Amino acid sequence: MNYLKLTVAAVCLAAFSFGITHAAENDGFVTLFNGKNLEGWKSAEENPESWKVLKGELVCDGPRCHLFYDGDAAPFKNFHFIAEVKTTPGSNAGIYFHTQYQATGWPKFGYECQVNVTHTDPKKTSSLYAVDNVADPGVKDNEWYTQEIIVRGRHIELKVNGKTLVDYTEPENKQPESEQFERRLNAGTFALQAHDPDSKVYFRNLRVKKLTP
Repeated sequence: MNYLKLTVAAVCLAAFSFGITHAAENDGFVTLFNGKNLEGWKSAEENPESWKVLKGELVCDGPRCHLFYDGDAAPFKNFHFIAEVKTTPGSNAGIYFHTQYQATGWPKFGYECQVNVTHTDPKKTSSLYAVDNVADPGVKDNEWYTQEIIVRGRHIELKVNGKTLVDYTEPENKQPESEQFERRLNAGTFALQAHDPDSKVYFRNLRVKKLTP
């Protein structure tokens, strides 16, 4: 009888797990990070040791280095991106989108969604960096929060824990802001930023769904 109960329980658990997996596969989102290694990601040439995979999480801890997604799902134009993020006190990082691989330096192309709760930079988490800045994202260090980035056409929406903090429409025919930073939409990939040796930030459950224009 105990064997029969265990068998039934195992079958029910398998069916439940299948249901969850099946639902995840059909919600339109694609997983960008497998939780095991950096497959699908390409590190910049400077300080690649700043990025590690620990306990199913992407961790930046060290000097400047950008980690670019170069998996099969790229490139991205119109999309809904979601990630869970956890900062540590005084840390700074970022999530770039519509960018492209660079071996060194700060990414020139695309925009940056800021990751910063208590770093000295006044542009805080979910700022569209240097374009539409957020002073208080309403989150704390050492606690996971959900960051969403939604791009459709010329419209950019940045959300934290479901709350919209940036609602920005790029002007038509927007020109590059400088030789160093374009800060305009086109198409491209995502990049995660390791900002400096004193910044340790965690990322997990990165996923994206492509949208129609």
